[in-house]
This record gives sequence, structure tokens and C-alpha cells, in this order.
Amino acid sequence: MECGDSMKKSIADFKLAEEWLSYVKDLVPVALEKAREVKEFPGRWKMIISRLEQIPSCLSDLSSHPCFSKNSLCNEQLEAISRTLNEAIELAEVCSKGKYDGKLQMQSNLDSLSGKLDLNLKDCGLLIKTGVLGEVTMSSSDLEGTGHQTSDIRELLARLQIGHLEAKHKALDSLVDVMKEDEKTVLSLVGRSNIGALVQLLTATSPRIREKTVTLICSLAESGGCESWLVSEGVLPPLIRLLESGSSIGREKAAIALQRLSMSEETARSIVGHGGVPPLIEICHTGDSVSQASAACTLKNLSVIPELRHTLAEEGIVKIMIGVLDSGILLGAKEYAAECLRNLTSSNDVLKRAVITDGGVRSLLSYLDGPLPQEPAVAALRNLVGLVSVESLISAGLLPRLVHVIKSGSLGAQKAATSCICRICNTTEVKKLVGESGCMPLLISLLEAKSNGVREVAAQAVASLMTYQHNRREVKKDEKSVPNLVQLLDPSPQNTAKKYAVSCLSLLSSSKRCRKLMVSYGAIGYLKKLKESEIAGSAKLLEKLERGKLRSLFGKK
Repeated sequence: MECGDSMKKSIADFKLAEEWLSYVKDLVPVALEKAREVKEFPGRWKMIISRLEQIPSCLSDLSSHPCFSKNSLCNEQLEAISRTLNEAIELAEVCSKGKYDGKLQMQSNLDSLSGKLDLNLKDCGLLIKTGVLGEVTMSSSDLEGTGHQTSDIRELLARLQIGHLEAKHKALDSLVDVMKEDEKTVLSLVGRSNIGALVQLLTATSPRIREKTVTLICSLAESGGCESWLVSEGVLPPLIRLLESGSSIGREKAAIALQRLSMSEETARSIVGHGGVPPLIEICHTGDSVSQASAACTLKNLSVIPELRHTLAEEGIVKIMIGVLDSGILLGAKEYAAECLRNLTSSNDVLKRAVITDGGVRSLLSYLDGPLPQEPAVAALRNLVGLVSVESLISAGLLPRLVHVIKSGSLGAQKAATSCICRICNTTEVKKLVGESGCMPLLISLLEAKSNGVREVAAQAVASLMTYQHNRREVKKDEKSVPNLVQLLDPSPQNTAKKYAVSCLSLLSSSKRCRKLMVSYGAIGYLKKLKESEIAGSAKLLEKLERGKLRSLFGKK
């Protein structure tokens, strides 16, 4: 014991890494000698001796690094090794003298000592592998403009992997603070090993550590550069557990992280495979505003994948999404719910019927009353046409909603609303009602849209509605109808509306005024090219216009 005591007295005087190194090197042979003298617990001491024998090479690797003497982590690591060696010496002396309180207690102490030696050896190796020793030599002038020195941040990241849980917790606290001020620099320095260490901290027993860890992981996920590392390091199961039983902040950050990670189809499948759907659905039902929106978005991302939709339906997603659509706290949550319902109803009749049965039609229509209606809710309603009678949709107030969307909605919403009109116009009576709703001028305006897809579906809707005579008169009276339709005769392959434009203009060609307008806007030149491409109706319309033009010329003579 005298040797150990005399060495301990001088620890407080050590300041330089070289001094620590010399002290630890002196302790190793003492610890080995004492350990080899012990006769009690031979199996445990054999394991301890094998670990003690690895320390010299570990110290050699550490001390041979060119930056060994310039990093506080080296001092701390050597200090930790010295504490473990002193504990080994003490336990060896106690065992040799047989003066221990109980056999089980001593076995526990020896197992703890083995664990500490393992940790020392692992941390020593990690300290070299992380590259943090080299970073400290970087001049602060190289980092002008950053909030923190790169070397400091790398050291904090290294501390996530090195030492006991308390030390990792302190590093975590510091990293969270640095992230608030200089997130960009931290994200640029994070490596895969740092992410692995963070993922392990997600399962710490301390709720506070888990909360701070998931906050960092959430930032990493949102940064867009670490998703594959996070998933490969096993982040999904602990994130899902946090959804189930974490604190309010823990659940929120876990939900946001999963929202980002679920954008990958492969990861989305893994979330389902790890049992993520039930807690996500529960958060949609009971979570706070941000958590609810993130969970709804994650479920929306899962619903994009057709083969996952059955599993989602079995977990009750339809009723939950309709509930979010009705009473979601944030507008974003409602939008995600509408997108999810659109995805669920895109091809599966069973899911379409579930949406109808659970009151989805009413909810989707109500959602469209908002000031800036978006595409998903309109598309979901369009998907339900055929399983819900057109009469019941109209009696529920579909037409004024479609008019509102075409007037005020996004371009995607306008396209979906116009597509819905095409689907419901299966009888003369419906075409009459659509015309009376005020759609015709709006659809004619959409013929000028920048999007070819919108122009095409608008031309299709106008062509269908014009088969009803009153609607045809409405189109004739609109000054923009003929010029807009003639522009859609453009023969280029990109223009997919030309066949509908021919159909519309053919219906207007009985009017002398309309024929004159067609000719004046250049319809004949377009039609000649369309005739060569054998576009249906183009030859007949061309003949009609040319005949009328000849008559007009002879009449002038």
C-alpha cells in the first residue's frame, strides 16, 4: 500500500501530459506484480491481468501521437487509467491478505474493475481514431468567422464516445449549447462514430440525457446530411420508444426526426417494421401541435408506399387522419392528413370505402372552405368519384367548393378540381349544374395556364361541358374562349391539349362569328399541321374554316 499511497500524493502536482504518462507507466508494473500474487478468484484476476498487460502498448500509441502533449483529453485519459490502476493495486492487496467483507461483494468489485479497464482501453483507442488530437493544432485564425473553434467542437464530439456516462452527459450539455449558437459548424464536423455514440445515449437511463440527445439527433436529421448514418447506426428503435414513453420534448423531437427520416422509402419501411405506426397514430390523436403535425407528416410519407397502406389501415389510420383533418391544431397537420387520405384513396377501393364510411367526404369538403385550398383534399375527393354517387357529392356541396378551388386554390388544386369536374360530368343534368355553378368562365381562363397539364385538363372539361347547349352558348359569349382555344391547336408534342381544343372549336364552328375569329387567330395554319398528324376532327374543322374563308372572299368580290 505504501507504493500506491506515495504515488497518489503527487497526483495533484501533475500538469503536463508527459508527467501523467510517466506516473501511469510507473503504476503498470506495480499493478501487474500485485495482481499476479493474488491466489483468490483466479479466473477474474486472470482476465484483469490480461487487460493490464495491454496498457503499455496503449500508452505507447497515445504518447507517439505528435499532438499528445497539447490536448487536455490526453491528461484526462491518463488520469482515468491511473485511478483504475490504483484501484487494481488496492484490490490485489486486499485479496492477497484475505481482508474483504464478503465473497460476492469482492466478485462484484473485480467485475467492476474489469469493466473500467475495458473502458480505459477502448477510450484510449477511440481518442486516437477520432482525430481530435490533430485538430487542436489548428490555429484559431484558420477559423475566423465561426462561433467556436473547430478543435473545441471536435473535442466535445469525441467526449461523447470517451469516458463514463457523467462525462458524456457534460459533453452533451456543452454540445447542445454550442448547437444553439453555431449549428452549421457542428453539423459540418459530425462523423459516423459521433452519431453512433449519440444513438447509444438515446437509451440512457436518465430522461434528461435522452431528451438532450434526441434534440441533437433531431437537428442532425433535419440537416439533411446524416440520415443514412443515423439509420445504419440503429436510431429508429430508440426514437420509436421515445414516441411511446418519452417526455413531451422527447416525443416532439423524436417525431420531427422520424418525419425527416421517413422521406426515404427504405427507412419508411423500416419504421413500419420496427412498430412505429401505433405510436405515431397515438400522437396524432393526443399529441401537442408540433408533435401532431410531425407524426401526421411521417404517416403521410409512409402512405406513399402502396404495400404499406394495408398495414396503416389495420392500425386505424383512416379515422385518425379524418380526425386531424377536422380538428388538427396546426394547418400543416391538416394538410398532411389530406395528403395521406389522397395517397390512401389513390388506388385501393377498400380504403376508399373506409374513407367514405368514416365520414371523409364531409371532412374533405369542409377543409376546402379554407382561404387557400391545396391539391391533396381535392384529389382525394376526385379519387372517391365512382364509389360515391355524383348526386350525393353535389347535394353535399361539391360544386361551390370546386368553384372556390378554381378561383382561389394553388395551381395543383385547380388542376385536381378541373379533373374532378371531368369525372363527374357523366350526364346532361350534371353538366347543366356545373355550368350553372359558374365554372365555365373559370375553366376558359385556365386554358391560359402556364402548366401544360392544367391547360389539358381544362380543355378536356370545357369539351365535355360544351356538349350541353347552354354551356356552349356561355363559351361563345366569352371573348377569351376562341383565342385561348386556337392557341391550344399548337402542333408541338408538348401540347397535349390540342385534341380537346379541336373538339371545342368544332362545337363553336356553327357560329359564323366564331369561325371568323378562329381564322383571324391563325387556326387554319395550326389545323393543316394537325391534319398531317391525323388529330381527330382536325381535317373536318379545317375544311369548314377554309370553305367559309372562300365564301367570304367571293362575297367581297
